[in-house]
Amino acid sequence: MVTIMDTTPTGTRTPMRTDSDTDGHDLRHHGDAEVRDDGAKLVDLAVNVRAGTPPAWLREHIAGSLGALAAYPDGRAARAAVAARHGLPVERVLLTAGAAEAFVLLARALKVRRPVVVHPQFTEPEAALRDAGHPVERVLLRAEDGFRLDPSHVPDDADLVVVGNPTNPTSILHPAAVIARLSRPGRTLVVDEAFMDAVPGEREALAGRTDVPGLVVLRSLTKTWGLAGLRIGYVLAAPETIVELERAQPLWPVSTPALAAAEACVSGPALAEAAEAARRIAADRAHLVAGLDEFGSDGVRVVTPAEGPFVLVRVDRAGAVRGHLRGLGYAVRRGDTFPGLGEEWLRVAVRDRVTVNGFLQAFDRAVMLAER
Repeated sequence: MVTIMDTTPTGTRTPMRTDSDTDGHDLRHHGDAEVRDDGAKLVDLAVNVRAGTPPAWLREHIAGSLGALAAYPDGRAARAAVAARHGLPVERVLLTAGAAEAFVLLARALKVRRPVVVHPQFTEPEAALRDAGHPVERVLLRAEDGFRLDPSHVPDDADLVVVGNPTNPTSILHPAAVIARLSRPGRTLVVDEAFMDAVPGEREALAGRTDVPGLVVLRSLTKTWGLAGLRIGYVLAAPETIVELERAQPLWPVSTPALAAAEACVSGPALAEAAEAARRIAADRAHLVAGLDEFGSDGVRVVTPAEGPFVLVRVDRAGAVRGHLRGLGYAVRRGDTFPGLGEEWLRVAVRDRVTVNGFLQAFDRAVMLAER
């Protein structure tokens, strides 16, 4: 059962509907579907993995681990490296096969009665909870409110709350203090920070905090480093939560190459490279937003302030626009599979200025074709 809650500017929660399905949203649809098969030759603005990755040094480092494939993976060094990166003891770190595995572990390992997912956001948390047999309540943030989070919209007795920061697909960065207000005794607060390393200075990050009761932070190395095919992420949480999640994992869940990547990506030089990439992304995103703002007279609206490596765009006849963009050689992410969004939304990944300029020209043409 999915209970859908509409948030209103006055802070009340109005139950909109209760249904046994996903209210028409395909929770298993992800951006990679846009560039499979006949989309493989398109310019990819649908997937949020940073272009041009993994860098050569990282590919070489991963390749250097292949000689150890005959031995079972030993995650101790990588776990210690991640812990040191966040200033935490190793007992507060769990390495996972991508952040997606962490959502499954949380859904299966934790005993929860009233889980709530704040939408629009990445749909795998709700999908994992549903697959584990949990009823899921949705708190829907609204475009009219800038998709801003108000903790008072979340039911007081929710014992599991999931929120993204910065949120996929809205690109909104919620203040850490606002998210921390969701914490309370008896509640697990899950914050998906998969895109936080794309935010300059990682401002508003909760990773590394130990003063927020029930906090669970998920991180991914997929997006910044281009490791979607390797599957590596991690969980930061209280030791007792880590123990519960670890018990739900199979033996040797993270491969030796993925462990090598994790250790490398949290090193000092790698963190400096990621910080520089975040600054470039911010500049390229500003260029993309400025270009899209030129289409305001055509009814195009960009959700701002955008802080992630993607932007959410409202476009009249978005389905037709997306189709014409494909014909013009560009793939963007449809937005209607995200709870809280409809057919008028598209998500566009941030790319370099040359790519963005080409996309904006194609977008201009696609909008005109859709209006005919």
